[in-house]
Amino acid sequence: MQEKDKNTSNSAWVSRLMNKYTITLLIFLVWLAFFDRNSLVGKMQLRGKIATLKKEKAYYQNKIEEDNRKMKELLSNKDNLEKFAREQYLMKNKNEDIFVILNK
Repeated sequence: MQEKDKNTSNSAWVSRLMNKYTITLLIFLVWLAFFDRNSLVGKMQLRGKIATLKKEKAYYQNKIEEDNRKMKELLSNKDNLEKFAREQYLMKNKNEDIFVILNK
C-alpha cells in the first residue's frame, strides 16, 4: 500500500514538473538569471565594479585633499616653496652647485 502511495505521489510530482506552464516558467527564470541583458550574473559583476570604483574615488579624493593642503602650504610660505623647488626640480641660485647623490 505504501509503495502504491509513493508511486502515486511521485507521478503526481513529475506530472506537475512536466506541466507546460512550469517548464515555461523555469525557462523564463533561467533566461533572466543568465542570458538577459539585465541578468543576475551581470548585476553581481556590476556591483563588484561599483564597489571597486567607490574605493578608487575615495582614494583620489583623499589624494586631492592632501595635494591641496600641500599646495596651500607651499603658497603660504616662501621658504617652503624654495625648499620644494630645490628638492623636486633641482633649482639653484646663480652662485651654487648641485650634487645629486643616488643610493644604490
